[in-house]
Amino acid sequence: MTTIQQAIELRAEGKPEEAKTILLELLPQSPDDPDIHYQLAWVHDMMGLESEAVPYYEKAISSGLRDPERSGALLGLGSTYRTLGMYGKSKEIFEQGLREYPRAREFKVFYAMTLYNLRQYDKAMELLLREISDTSNDEGTRSYQRAIAFYSDKLDQVWK
Repeated sequence: MTTIQQAIELRAEGKPEEAKTILLELLPQSPDDPDIHYQLAWVHDMMGLESEAVPYYEKAISSGLRDPERSGALLGLGSTYRTLGMYGKSKEIFEQGLREYPRAREFKVFYAMTLYNLRQYDKAMELLLREISDTSNDEGTRSYQRAIAFYSDKLDQVWK
């Protein structure tokens, strides 16, 4: 009998088509299983089938997907919406992710990409600069950490 774990292993081995086949066989047996939906979303994304991944992400989240997979599903859905040009929906999902996972820095980075697409360049740059100043291990960047953080929200300001 095939299992979701076998599908996960196949996906991890770079065999998304085989993983997809197993997951689609499992789905009718457990149509509301959030883990199956999440894995199907992931496999579809991996195969470049972003628009087909969306309903699986949505169903996984609405069916009560638990951590740590929930965080990954929110990030995946927000990112997929962005790549499909659905910037408003992407922004909503990333804001939800930031509320639910305020310490998960990856949401800020992906959110910044969406803000860029929404032409909110100042906010996008501010988020990225703050993340760089807070997380970089590069010696040169660390030496200017305070300045980078200070200027992150003042990019259009001119001092005379």
